[in-house]
Amino acid sequence: MRIAAQLLLAWAVLSSATSGQAQMDRASFRVVGYYSLRAATTADPATVPFDRLTHVNLSFLNPDASGAFTQDLSGLPTFVEAARRRDVKVLVAIGGGGARPQYRELLKPERRGALVERLVQIAVTSNLDGIDVDLEGGAIDENYESFVVDLGAALRTQRKIMTAAIAVFYKDQLTDRALAEFDFVNIMSYDHTGPWRPERPGPHSTFEHAAEALEYFGTVRRIPANKMVLGVPFYGYGYGPELTSPPATMTYKDIVSAFPGSELVDQWTRPDGKIMYYNGLPTIRRKTTLAREKASGIMIWQILGDTPDDRSLLKAINEVAYGSR
Repeated sequence: MRIAAQLLLAWAVLSSATSGQAQMDRASFRVVGYYSLRAATTADPATVPFDRLTHVNLSFLNPDASGAFTQDLSGLPTFVEAARRRDVKVLVAIGGGGARPQYRELLKPERRGALVERLVQIAVTSNLDGIDVDLEGGAIDENYESFVVDLGAALRTQRKIMTAAIAVFYKDQLTDRALAEFDFVNIMSYDHTGPWRPERPGPHSTFEHAAEALEYFGTVRRIPANKMVLGVPFYGYGYGPELTSPPATMTYKDIVSAFPGSELVDQWTRPDGKIMYYNGLPTIRRKTTLAREKASGIMIWQILGDTPDDRSLLKAINEVAYGSR
């Protein structure tokens, strides 16, 4: 009986240590998933994989040309409460890919204060954890640095965080001071080619792309590893052999549903001859290992592109990051 009791005690101690290690890992390794703002205000939160995430960025909340935010956010509290029960932080993301010409005016000195005030008010009123700045291309202008400095300061007074989505494509537009303002940055290591570049078919998000992006922002721009999160795609692009038809776009979920076995590779030739380029399970696992070594997390664009079964990329990320399913 004494031996049995000792064994039971040892098992309890080991289980406690293992649990503590898992919690420690989740505190130090982020899994950030972008999720549709519209879906967050209407969908059943039970369908969201909060147990495999540390942060959710709701995309996108943007003002009109006058600076007014007209989206209906009345359904957000249910989503935020569900996330908080799983210790998941919720941010709202502004900007996004594509033209956002209103920001060139709204970030000017005479209008910047009003925009900052409205964003902080939304974060407070909706009980969000912060704001994610995903301004890209022409929206990163001479007023970008002052905007993030002002927004970051205002959010900190409310104990909110500010993050950003950045990419090597805009590296010369991002100042060191601006980068230093963010609590952490999500490095978009994807879209190196796509439908807007049909003349350059091929992989848009390789392991090498990821390694180069982390090397640049970590070594050249000196962003600490604990403030870098590596972005990965849950979608792919497809090109025909003669580039005579527009490139196709498919979510990872649709790819693996249509083509059994495609989850094990990074490209697949469709019946119409188009070759889909994406990230399968082996590459996602390899990128997650890289992120554990060189950064502090994985960011996903976007989690609605995942499949809910054992071929899930989010599941694979968690297995590598935490040793959990």
